[in-house]
Amino acid sequence: MDDAVQVKKNQGKLTLVLGLATLVAAFGSSFQYGYNVAVVNSPAEIMQNFYNTTYFNRTSEYLSSSSLTLLWSVTVSMFPLGGFLGSLMVGPMVNSCGRKGTLLINNIFSIVPAILMGCSKVAKSFEIIIFSRIMVGICAGLSSNVVPMYLGELSPKNLRGAIGVVPQLFITVGILVAQIFGLRSILTSEEGWPILLGITGIPAALQLLLLPFFPESPRYILMQKGDEEGARKALKKLRNSDNVEAEMEEIRLEDELEKAAGQVSVLNLFSTKAIRWQLISIIALMAGQQLSGINGVYYYADKIYKGAGVQENDVQYVTVGTGSVNVVMTILAVFIVERLGRRLLILIGFSICCLACIVLTIALSLQDTVAWMPYVSIVCVICYVVGHAIGPSPIPALIITEIFLQSSRPAAFMVGGTVHWLSNFTVGLIFPFMQVGLGDYSFIIFGIICLLTTIYTYFIIPETKAKTFVEINQIFAKINKVSEVPPEKEELQDFKPSVPL
Repeated sequence: MDDAVQVKKNQGKLTLVLGLATLVAAFGSSFQYGYNVAVVNSPAEIMQNFYNTTYFNRTSEYLSSSSLTLLWSVTVSMFPLGGFLGSLMVGPMVNSCGRKGTLLINNIFSIVPAILMGCSKVAKSFEIIIFSRIMVGICAGLSSNVVPMYLGELSPKNLRGAIGVVPQLFITVGILVAQIFGLRSILTSEEGWPILLGITGIPAALQLLLLPFFPESPRYILMQKGDEEGARKALKKLRNSDNVEAEMEEIRLEDELEKAAGQVSVLNLFSTKAIRWQLISIIALMAGQQLSGINGVYYYADKIYKGAGVQENDVQYVTVGTGSVNVVMTILAVFIVERLGRRLLILIGFSICCLACIVLTIALSLQDTVAWMPYVSIVCVICYVVGHAIGPSPIPALIITEIFLQSSRPAAFMVGGTVHWLSNFTVGLIFPFMQVGLGDYSFIIFGIICLLTTIYTYFIIPETKAKTFVEINQIFAKINKVSEVPPEKEELQDFKPSVPL
């Protein structure tokens, strides 16, 4: 009994190696995602002037207002387009190169564009910036899927939630750092903006140097490489203990359950009854995460702050304050996700966002007639950011890691990532038109999406806290009403060996 207690104690603690692996993976990859989301916001006007001047030097004509707007829209939208392309690369890369190997290769898509963007002004080429935005988008598309997968497979089940939120924490830190560096007093200047764009290569270079010292996913080593001794060695290093046989046995069990499956393709994922509700759930959660309006709220925030009387030059500091709130609440999510569970955080988060959208709509429609309404609008923006940070932002990627077994996880991340980036792109494309057509009532649409995602979560998503991947699979087997085979084989009953898509 004492030995069993000791094994459990060793397996459940945050060791130095696990902690450092989490930090290196999240800082080297997730941080860049957040940084590149926000980095072009502050220097937008200066960069557009660069585009115009460059075009004039070539043609002796300035770009028309509509052409310049289109060119800038292309620059911004290349990032989610690259993210979509990166998501499509997840399955083939993690299966052939491993989780850690994919993250290392992915740094190419950060270091190369960082150098190119840093040199774009000297080269007098805005085309370099547009091409580089596609590349950093590919980097973000890969990292936003591979980092949660890698860390989820490294973590003991009782820490999987907390460690699974860390990538989202570093995304918010990346956004905040981009906002701070983007202050006019720091790097938003004629001389500073190429440096601002090029900084994204620094985390990638550090990850390229440090990540090779940390283990590959033990699950990948055993289940896809067939190297039991290698998996044991990796687990011992991660757990800082020789007592890893209980966890090895759990991985062996999952391996035995999946031998009949081979690697599951995206087509298998859509045609398999035994994982139907898992698939629907990740589509609903990833779409809900992006279509709930987080990017729209950030886009609209400046107008709300100005309407409340914030001076134009001071809006940048209020934006940094909002980014700080996002970071603080995501840190809180790291500590409460194992206490409150995933399901409750999603329900609370989307409910807060829904309520904030409704009140914000009312406040915006009344702000010209009621003197104190602009301040209500600011409170709504902050409440929305708080709600999104504790649930909708960090939890969906963690859920994908937990509700799929090893053979179907890469394909699931491909689907989840594709939905994430296409939804992101859609909001960026449609929101300006929503503003023109609906005005202050745009947020009603986001509120409805938050409400629908809350309802779906309440009725369908089970709690996955402190459960093994096999136990979670058995819970979904009941939801999928697959009962004609033993519970531990339910996910596999419809699978035939296949080549990954």
